[in-house]
Amino acid sequence: MAEPARKKLPAIARVVPAFHNLPMTVRRLLAILAAALLSSTASAQEVTPRAYWPAPKGTQVLSLGVAYTDGDIVPDPSLPIVGFDSDITSAVVGYLRTIELFGRTANVIVEVPYANGTTGAENLDVGRIERDYKGVGDISTTLQINLMGAPSMDAAGFAALRENPRPIVGASIKVVAPTGKYNENRIINVGANRWAAKAEVGAMIPLTPKWLLELESGVWFFEDNDDFFRGFNRQQDPIYSVSAHLVRRFSPGFWVSLDATGYRGGRTTLENRRLDDLQRDSKVGLTGVFPFAKGKAVRVSYTMGSVNDSDERFSIYTLSYQHLF
Repeated sequence: MAEPARKKLPAIARVVPAFHNLPMTVRRLLAILAAALLSSTASAQEVTPRAYWPAPKGTQVLSLGVAYTDGDIVPDPSLPIVGFDSDITSAVVGYLRTIELFGRTANVIVEVPYANGTTGAENLDVGRIERDYKGVGDISTTLQINLMGAPSMDAAGFAALRENPRPIVGASIKVVAPTGKYNENRIINVGANRWAAKAEVGAMIPLTPKWLLELESGVWFFEDNDDFFRGFNRQQDPIYSVSAHLVRRFSPGFWVSLDATGYRGGRTTLENRRLDDLQRDSKVGLTGVFPFAKGKAVRVSYTMGSVNDSDERFSIYTLSYQHLF
């Protein structure tokens, strides 16, 4: 398994001339580090239950959240790495407003992230290399619309739907702008320095008045990054994802869900050199929302995933405060 990796890695390293001044083993490790980190910045393959559950027209929600991520990220289990891990704390400020669009319920969501983390790797020849990074990330805007089952409604209409849920079909488009902190002289950055967009369709199927099954399918598209590490061009293929959520509703605003998602794609090209960094990952998790006062709730979730069908694992813990007004 090791010999094929040796043939691929020098070709990757030669894409960036600055690597020539470093020892070959260090060049290999930095190339691996860049491929693994940047291939995961679709970042996100979010696990988001109840994405298409409607709300009365005019509803506004402010959310303040924090997430902690730790674990392994590797582009290929055959690469000569014995340890690769990240320790990242991130915060997100989000704002949602429910509007009427073509007579249907729709949501506009704006999110501003901040990240502070360390990513490192170990190599049998050169020891451990670590990189720290922090700053404001790329701002995203999402438009969601319910195509079937949820016309624009007032509070009375929403209460009726909550008592007698019906099938709902929705669609969304999420656009991520290159607003995050970025330095072309560094391989690892908080911002991705490119536009990205995710198109998705989803359905909510009531199994009983208290149990809901949600299914979504989406695809990420990425603009080229023309300033990847000192001006080189980086391209990324689309990433395709599917997800499912089994939701148990207890009372208004109080629910829990079992979540699962899988995604594949995202292979990158640096200066016309194809990298072996195909993403084929999966995640499972639990999410719960617990109201504690009128218009106020706490959302908690735990997600665990596997990377590239290998034995590598990572975990994500999130806690957020939601204020409805």
